[in-house]
Amino acid sequence: MTYRFPVIIDTDTASTRAIRWVAAGVLALSLTACITPPWQQLPASASQAEVQAQLGKPKEVYPLAPGVTRWLYPTKPFGEETIAADFDAQGRLLHVTQVLSTQEFNKVEIDKWTKTDVLHHFGEPVETSAFPLMKREVWTYRFKQDDVWFSMMNFYFDADGIVKTTQISPDPLHEKRDNNLF
Repeated sequence: MTYRFPVIIDTDTASTRAIRWVAAGVLALSLTACITPPWQQLPASASQAEVQAQLGKPKEVYPLAPGVTRWLYPTKPFGEETIAADFDAQGRLLHVTQVLSTQEFNKVEIDKWTKTDVLHHFGEPVETSAFPLMKREVWTYRFKQDDVWFSMMNFYFDADGIVKTTQISPDPLHEKRDNNLF
């Protein structure tokens, strides 16, 4: 009587692990190349026509510094991004950026920025609220705080339209709901 044991081939050698890591890295790089957003693929000094061909017609257009125009591409009411493309007086792209970010919100100066400044920099808010007893109007923008947490940025304006304070709060749209009351 002959016993046959299963043959075990050791495939977990250092060289096969290295090949797996290299293959995973190549796959990851190729996938990230496929998902680069169109606005990050715009060439420097692109014309307004080239930008419009890539991103479409802007939803909002505002004047910035003399000779500079900002095109905004918001993803509201439920999105957390607004892409801003700034053009010089000749209609050439100066830069393009995602403005609903912690870095961009940190540019707002309390007691200095106005509703117009906020509107031209970030676009129309997703929501506005009034607090008559506080004598404040609040503009709210959805964003991903530090590119991780779904949040709301709130700008509080006084009666003269000056930013008096800001507040970041969790976005209730993405909050886990606990329906177990008891």
